[in-house]
Amino acid sequence: MTTVASRDDARRKRHERIRLHLAGDSARPRLAVFRSLNHIYAQVIDDSAGRTLAAASSLDAGLRGAAGTKSELAAAVGRLVAERARAAGVERVVFDRSGFRYHGRLRALADAAREAGLDF
Repeated sequence: MTTVASRDDARRKRHERIRLHLAGDSARPRLAVFRSLNHIYAQVIDDSAGRTLAAASSLDAGLRGAAGTKSELAAAVGRLVAERARAAGVERVVFDRSGFRYHGRLRALADAAREAGLDF
């Protein structure tokens, strides 16, 4: 029998476990992804300095109201965050899936970020 109250609590617990072993520094910042029901958000974070170097989401002005599936929007967010990270001087990142399964929208975002030039 599980002691977790909800699916979101289980995801948060997985995320805490992942973060015990995963951290971004100035050489390899962390690409953190959050997926809500309708939107997806990505940030490139330097944990040693506590700063966000680049960010993108499906709510950005260029992507808001865009036509397409959620996976296609996630791929657009991946390309956008990779472009902004490269503009900030970031080439290599550590991928933080935040307790979500690596499939669907997360995979689309990661593949698009790789194609746009991020190495992880």
